[in-house]
Amino acid sequence: MPPARRRPRAYDPARTRAAALAQFGNVRTAVRGLTAEQLALPTRLGDWTVRELVAHVGMALTAVDRLLGEPEPARQDGRLPDWPFAIAAGADAIAGTARRLAADHPDLDAHLADVERRFTEHLDAHPGSRLLPTSAGALPLADYVVTRTVELIVHTDDLTAAVPGLDIPLDRQALAAATRLLADALAVKAPGASTEVRIPPYAVVQCVEGPRHTRGTPPNVVETDPLTWVRLATGRLTWKDAVADAKLSASGERADLGELLPLLG
Repeated sequence: MPPARRRPRAYDPARTRAAALAQFGNVRTAVRGLTAEQLALPTRLGDWTVRELVAHVGMALTAVDRLLGEPEPARQDGRLPDWPFAIAAGADAIAGTARRLAADHPDLDAHLADVERRFTEHLDAHPGSRLLPTSAGALPLADYVVTRTVELIVHTDDLTAAVPGLDIPLDRQALAAATRLLADALAVKAPGASTEVRIPPYAVVQCVEGPRHTRGTPPNVVETDPLTWVRLATGRLTWKDAVADAKLSASGERADLGELLPLLG
């Protein structure tokens, strides 16, 4: 029997907006006091410095500026869970833009304040149904804001990893939205119902082809915490290392998801 068709997950636009702004505010507060030496530290993103990574965090919101500046598509032809698979194509251009912004804005806090102001003004001026021409196809603005929570949570974690002693809080609602979107992307990448992936308290999805589970405890179960899941889905942590460090539990012959990760294209 084929797996039942899942109803697309719904996100409350007001809560998603608040979550994105809250996480952006957490980053602004944390990086405001960084010294020149700290801003020059390397990160786990290739040859990016902390300064360039902070500039890139601003780009998570300025992407809305850029897409609203494009003609509105005639119809929606993208799906939110497909977004993680479509974001790698412009990686080199993104890196170049982050370096340019870092060089052009010595006062990063002032730059981020301006980014936040424009983002808020755009959300006030446009309905959530306004279509944007994203790399994953035409998506409503409200859906695209959900993708901003992924960018913000992932790069908040990158910054925390890069600067000793820096511990940037993760907004609960932003982490929830990021976790759910990446969990739904896994279900798209590996459709099926033989394996249940549990990421309490935010998400449960079924995936992977095989015998369908109907009642009782599923034969194949993966369980982990939200931040570990985000790291796995974005390639910050390998499946092998997560298992070795007891960051997840996996039981059943179809519970090894290592070949399906990371999800980001």
